[in-house]
Amino acid sequence: MDETSGNVGGGQSDTASPLETSLALDSDGSRIAQARHLAAAFLTKVRDDHDIPVMTATVEIVQLIVSELVTNARKYAPGPALLHLRITGPVVQVELWDSNPDLPTAKAPNPRRIGQHGLEIVTALARTVTTEQTPVGKRITADIALSSATG
Repeated sequence: MDETSGNVGGGQSDTASPLETSLALDSDGSRIAQARHLAAAFLTKVRDDHDIPVMTATVEIVQLIVSELVTNARKYAPGPALLHLRITGPVVQVELWDSNPDLPTAKAPNPRRIGQHGLEIVTALARTVTTEQTPVGKRITADIALSSATG
C-alpha cells in the first residue's frame, strides 16, 4: 500500500490539495480493507479538522462505494489501481483508476442474478457516476453529497 495526500489523511505531497488523499493499490487482497479505512479516516479528519459537515451515513456510503470500486478493479484489472478521494464543495469525489480499459455497464435488474451488482450499487448511492477510458485503462468517478444520507 502506498498512501499520499495533502494535509488530510497522511503524508505530505507538493501537488495535493489539503482536501484530498490517494492510495496506490497493488494486487494484495487486503487492499479493499485498506481503501475503506482510508476513506473513513479521510472523511473523519475532514469533519474534525476542517469543520466540514460529514454525516456518519455519508462515511458508510463512501466506504461501500470504495469497496465496490476496489473489488471490481481487483477482479477485472490485472495491474495496479489508484484510489483518489477529493472534497469539492459539498461533495466527496471517489475516483478509481485501473489498468483495464473496458468500461463497466450496469446490468438490467434481475432478481435471479447472483453477483455483479457493484456498479448498480454505486449508481444508486452516488449523485453522479462517470466512466471514461484513459491512456492506461479507465477512471470511474462517483460524486457523493457530504451532508446527506443519499447521493
